[in-house]
Amino acid sequence: MTTREPRDADLRADPDLGKDLDATVRARRELGDDYDTALVESFLEKVGQRIDDTVDRRVRRQLAERQVETARESRRPGPADSWGERYGFALITLVLAIPLSSIAGAFAGMSGMVVAWFGIVGVNAVQAVRVRPELLAGRGGRDRPPRDG
Repeated sequence: MTTREPRDADLRADPDLGKDLDATVRARRELGDDYDTALVESFLEKVGQRIDDTVDRRVRRQLAERQVETARESRRPGPADSWGERYGFALITLVLAIPLSSIAGAFAGMSGMVVAWFGIVGVNAVQAVRVRPELLAGRGGRDRPPRDG
């Protein structure tokens, strides 16, 4: 991978790791070639610990983000496709249609009643699509038999 996340730079720019490397190089110069293996192993152990700490921190962050996301999803209301809501909404709009029709008919005649009923049907259509969005898609896809080419 050629692109790196900005968080990947924290290992290279770690001042403690840089100090450890400088100390290891100075100790090698002072002690000579006899201690190369021990010095390199000690430094690599520090680097490995730093990598482990970074990975642990990232894993904990990702787990926390997933837990927050899961908690948010669980609080979202589910699809409102219950029998009571669908038919209750339709019943309420029909009950309200009686006074709306009489008021529209009294003030605007037949054209007022037509407008009122278009509004009532429109409100019910919007509610039906909100509850079942697949109504806009029609029957395409699953219900249609495959075409022979």
